[in-house]
Amino acid sequence: MKKLLSIVVPFFNEEEGIEAFHASLSAVMDGLPTVAFEVICVDDGSKDRTLQGLIGLRQRDARFVVVELSRNFGKEAALTAGIDAAKGDAVIPMDADLQDPPSLIAPMIEAWQSGFEVVLAKRVDRRSDSFLKRKTAELFYRVHNGLSTVKIPANVGDFRLMDRSVVDALRSLPEQQRFMKGLFAWVGYRTTTVEYARSERAAGQTKFSGWKLWNLALEGITGFSIAPLKIWTYLGGLGAVLSLLYALFIVIRTVVQGVDLPGYASLMVAIIFFGSVQLIGIGMLGEYIGRIYIESKRRPVYLVRKQYGGRSE
Repeated sequence: MKKLLSIVVPFFNEEEGIEAFHASLSAVMDGLPTVAFEVICVDDGSKDRTLQGLIGLRQRDARFVVVELSRNFGKEAALTAGIDAAKGDAVIPMDADLQDPPSLIAPMIEAWQSGFEVVLAKRVDRRSDSFLKRKTAELFYRVHNGLSTVKIPANVGDFRLMDRSVVDALRSLPEQQRFMKGLFAWVGYRTTTVEYARSERAAGQTKFSGWKLWNLALEGITGFSIAPLKIWTYLGGLGAVLSLLYALFIVIRTVVQGVDLPGYASLMVAIIFFGSVQLIGIGMLGEYIGRIYIESKRRPVYLVRKQYGGRSE
């Protein structure tokens, strides 16, 4: 029997690119007759006609399954919904904008069939991204991998092939706040890499603003490392030692030179500085406590309004 490959694609306001995506992906699937395909298209609460376009696509091509979420839950939740719905012997998450090239699916399958359980797609050319995005991504990987014991491969996004054993391991993880790149790295398994040059978007605009990317990066760091909490412990200890040394210096100077007129400016600077450091430390604690609070509610990661095709039929 043919192996079944599930391709998981989150969609959010991507109506302009649906036809181009279908044409490009279908050409690849039709060229691999030894493998059966299903494409799990997850509509993440789109505000345009993305859902209608996907339903129409499903009616023309039975390989496409449409999962409609009840609202916009975010890309990480949409990926989770697609992975949960996938029935394949292997699963490939990818973007709908064709910056993840479908032509890479064939070499991924070859690597999988040779025995690898995870096949990563690594971007070796990111000139299609802005200079600022490239540099901030580079900084994120350095900071995250420097603080966390779980190392995320640099320039590797969600685009990868995962064997069913890896998918089952991912589905067993209970987090509500999900940083998928970190979870992919955490489960491990036998891994190899294929390289590609990142292309321009086929249509539409990116849905990730700078603020969303910042929050995603913060989620990744706090979700896989407690180093920021340890850093503030060390900073607090260093501040206490310096304060004691300065207090000793003042006592000695007072004994030797007598009482000096206190400096208002220097006092205010010290108070503002240490007060700011304390607020930053409290804010860092708040980030972790907030995530504990969200996890303790045990709400589902996503809600499905309706599924078109697949197990619902």
